[in-house]
Amino acid sequence: MKLAIRNVFRQRLRTLATMVAIVSGVAGLILAGGFVRDIYDQLGEAVIHSQTGHVQIFMRDYLSKGTRQPDKFLIPDAAAVATRVAGEPGVDKVAARLSFAGLLSNGRKDVAIVGEGVEAAKEADIGTYLTIESGRAIGADALFEILVGQGVAQSLSLEVGDTVTVLATTGDGALNSLDFELVGVFQSFSKDYDARAVRIPLQAAQELLLTDGANQIVVLLHRTEDTDRAQRRIEAQVDTGMLEVYNWRTLSDFYDKTVQMYDKQFGVLEWIILLMVLLSVANSVNMSTFERQAELGTMRALGNSPAMIFKLLMSEGLVLGILGATLGAVLGNLIAAIVSAIGIPMPPPPNANVGYTALIRTGLEPTLKAWLIGFAAAFLAAVLPAWRSIRNPIVDALRQGI
Repeated sequence: MKLAIRNVFRQRLRTLATMVAIVSGVAGLILAGGFVRDIYDQLGEAVIHSQTGHVQIFMRDYLSKGTRQPDKFLIPDAAAVATRVAGEPGVDKVAARLSFAGLLSNGRKDVAIVGEGVEAAKEADIGTYLTIESGRAIGADALFEILVGQGVAQSLSLEVGDTVTVLATTGDGALNSLDFELVGVFQSFSKDYDARAVRIPLQAAQELLLTDGANQIVVLLHRTEDTDRAQRRIEAQVDTGMLEVYNWRTLSDFYDKTVQMYDKQFGVLEWIILLMVLLSVANSVNMSTFERQAELGTMRALGNSPAMIFKLLMSEGLVLGILGATLGAVLGNLIAAIVSAIGIPMPPPPNANVGYTALIRTGLEPTLKAWLIGFAAAFLAAVLPAWRSIRNPIVDALRQGI
């Protein structure tokens, strides 16, 4: 190993070329992976804090059958369920929601909407990614105030202060309507959601549908990382024969498909970088080994076994891999920290309204993965040149020096 280290630093130009390939590959993996992870994190938080919360509780079969008839899937004694869930570790807020479908009218034109009755004070903490474009949020004690999505406001040419009418069907099949004052227009990350969503106080929704229940219980946690653990604890607290508990990833089909797409793209990128590093390092090591044939032939003529020569060349690959991967990991994390401090302005993603500032998110696991890929590429690249060297007859190897 000592001789391998001396050989690595003796051949400065070849070592530099090899190190550049390894360092750039490892740093590239860290930066690309950190960029993708930031997309996951920011999109996930946008979904959580604008629509779903971390965990939601429904009546069984609500998602498959109840979205068209939400009044048929009301949670019995929702307040008691919410109180039990609120006592679980890691839970920040628990809020009830009542969904409904209907029409919103400004007196001249109607538009189909999907509405939610919400507890305004709690939703202020849950919906932190909802941007109030104009006006304000629903007051904590308000009854007949309404928030509408940007698309809804544009469809009906609404402005803050307008009076609108919500028409919905009650559980008995009768039509009921209530008048509301428009107090704000909101914008979330999703254009589709903003084009049909409205929010009114929970009590107003109950009065509109002539019920005193709720069909969703939304749970906000202190940390997104605790979602799976919290879901299991909540399932233990509720009657799973009657109720279902879902986490935000299950509820957001858009997020799930986005993650699948980027996972496949980044997987291909990893293989491309691995191949590029492998070929670059293999070329550099192969050229270095070819130029050293006379040296290696002399070592064998002096009594060194082919196995010893093979171990020496593989040790050099090991040293190059460790040094290159380590420098690449340091450089990648340093660039990530600098870029994250500045931020990368990004346009709105597909089907979204709002742009965002991208960061490069690093960590021990992705850094270790990139390090291992760089190290493996350098080490494996030394195998074939080392094997060729020991297969070359001593006479032919010595002839290279003439």
